[in-house]
Amino acid sequence: MAETKTTVTAAAAKTSHQATKSSNLFAILAVPICIAIGYIFYIFVLGNSANFQGGNPDNHPVEAGIGKWFGTVHKGGVIVPILISTLLICLTFVIERFLYLAKAKGKFSGSELVRKVQYHLANKNVDAALAECDKQKGSVGNVLKAGLKKYKEMISNTELDTDQKILTIKNEIEETTALELPMMEKNLVFLSTIASVATLLGLFGTVLGMIKAFASMSNTGAPDSAQLALGISEALINTALGIGTSAVAIIMYNYFTTNIDSITYAIDESGFTLTQSFAANHK
Repeated sequence: MAETKTTVTAAAAKTSHQATKSSNLFAILAVPICIAIGYIFYIFVLGNSANFQGGNPDNHPVEAGIGKWFGTVHKGGVIVPILISTLLICLTFVIERFLYLAKAKGKFSGSELVRKVQYHLANKNVDAALAECDKQKGSVGNVLKAGLKKYKEMISNTELDTDQKILTIKNEIEETTALELPMMEKNLVFLSTIASVATLLGLFGTVLGMIKAFASMSNTGAPDSAQLALGISEALINTALGIGTSAVAIIMYNYFTTNIDSITYAIDESGFTLTQSFAANHK
């Protein structure tokens, strides 16, 4: 029996290691690619000569059309490509987490799966309960399937008493849960970091822009309100980009953590269901 448990745990650990390695590779590749795309977009799209009067990026942006907005954003300064890269990184990991959690939720909800498993266990039909887990194909299904296999094994076990059997089932569920949860929370650190850093980067770019605007005024010798207003508007582009990126990161981080909490609750409920069912039906 100890040998069987070791085999199951080793196989689960191997699968988790492969998934973690794949996720780490994605993060390693995604960040530099997003940074490269951000700088390319800043230089060749926002900095396109068609976005500026006279075709010269040193001049003011054109007065109408999308070129006006592209040119204005380009005038925001050296922090703009960093903010664009940060936004791209945020969107990349939002899409990645959305796809992963959609898969982790399975074909139907974890709560519905728990109810179906409860029904089959009440009728002492473990195979039917296992079939429901295969249909669900989510994190709750994975945990329940591992627990049900151990549940089925404990039914025919004559060496352990009921309390020991329940503890064995509980341990199996906890081991599988320990492999599932980290993968659901993977890469959320990027969103939580961006939520804090993007705003600071935006303010930093604004401060640099304001310094540049006032320095330009001091060099002319006479205040130029139009020039000052233009400089301030260019500086505030950084603030807008930073706050917008931070808002996206905060909203999506909270959305994902709420979904993870609901999946975790269903996993906890499934573990409670198995142990209570075994205690009631196999004393």
